[in-house]
Amino acid sequence: QVQLVESGGGLVQPGGSLRLSCVASVTLFRIFAMGWYRQAPGKQRELVAAITSGGSTNYEDSVKGRFTISRDNAKNTVYLQMNSLKPDDTAAYYCNADTRTGRTWRWGQGTQVTVSS
Repeated sequence: QVQLVESGGGLVQPGGSLRLSCVASVTLFRIFAMGWYRQAPGKQRELVAAITSGGSTNYEDSVKGRFTISRDNAKNTVYLQMNSLKPDDTAAYYCNADTRTGRTWRWGQGTQVTVSS
């Protein structure tokens, strides 16, 4: 069973930055496309950033130019660098396989990001 452990969230003022990390206990992590997702209260979970096994990335429109997804295959870790944070970015953030590939692992506990002055 794959275990996903997210960390790095917190309370930050608008315009601030955070770096999220996710460690995936999965064999051959390097072959999987990965994604960062978020879920705000009362809203559906949405994919905000994804990275392929080859390192190609794509982003949801509202985070383009502000968020950067990256991965370290040696550490089975995917990162999300979040800059110029806005109150609308407030949500619980999760990582998983890129579910658009048809693969979904059991969701981890997520990490809460709160953007507020």
